[in-house]
Amino acid sequence: MAVQELPVRERGVCCEPRRRMKPERVEQLMPVLKALADPTRLELTVILRDADEPLCVCDFTTTFGLSQPTVSHHMGRLRAAGLVDSTKQGIWAFYRLRTDLPAPVRRLIETL
Repeated sequence: MAVQELPVRERGVCCEPRRRMKPERVEQLMPVLKALADPTRLELTVILRDADEPLCVCDFTTTFGLSQPTVSHHMGRLRAAGLVDSTKQGIWAFYRLRTDLPAPVRRLIETL
């Protein structure tokens, strides 16, 4: 491997790196990445991604050993980030990954 020489820098003079992401894409991915930064929400998302049908909050309480309000809080954060849809059946709320996710978000979730 060849040794690469670094540019000589002058104190107080900066080199401006080129931005690689469009601002719209940053705005699109930011809430998703914030929501997925929590380990429980990350796992919830992967479970929903792989599920054949919508899942109930009660299904997750046993899986994670968390209370219903805590799981509902996490699902609310995922819903606010635009990742999940919910439907109510009686007192139960069922969640699924949204089918209309933007392509960059869908690709991100598929790589998890």
